[in-house]
Amino acid sequence: MERFRRDFEDLFEQFFTPWRARVSAPSVESFIEGDKLVVRADLPGIDPKNIEVTVVGNVLTLKGSREQKREEKGRHFMRQELSYGSFERSLTLPEGVKTDAIKAAYKDGVLELTMPAPTGLSARRVPLEIEAGGDTKEQKKK
Repeated sequence: MERFRRDFEDLFEQFFTPWRARVSAPSVESFIEGDKLVVRADLPGIDPKNIEVTVVGNVLTLKGSREQKREEKGRHFMRQELSYGSFERSLTLPEGVKTDAIKAAYKDGVLELTMPAPTGLSARRVPLEIEAGGDTKEQKKK
């Protein structure tokens, strides 16, 4: 459901925001490392002064902008794939994360947020039942 909401918001933004004033939402990864929850966002070319990190409840929001530093007069672009403007990305944090203990660092275009992970939050392996020709493994044994 969260992905559907984000995709719908992206579509809405693309329709109503001119392409020159739009920056796509940053790519994000999150993982548990020891007793910490780590969230990383790729923000290459974005001045850290233009990045805002907020938390409301268990929703983490990253806002920022990439500013164009040069005028375009006299330029004849052969290709222009870089986008400039503002972005916003929200992520729902797991229940029990201590949001008052979030630490943020920015290095080499990557924003890294670390926070204590809630106890009991760890990955567990879920076994797959593989189907062959429409029959499940259990049915084939019979």
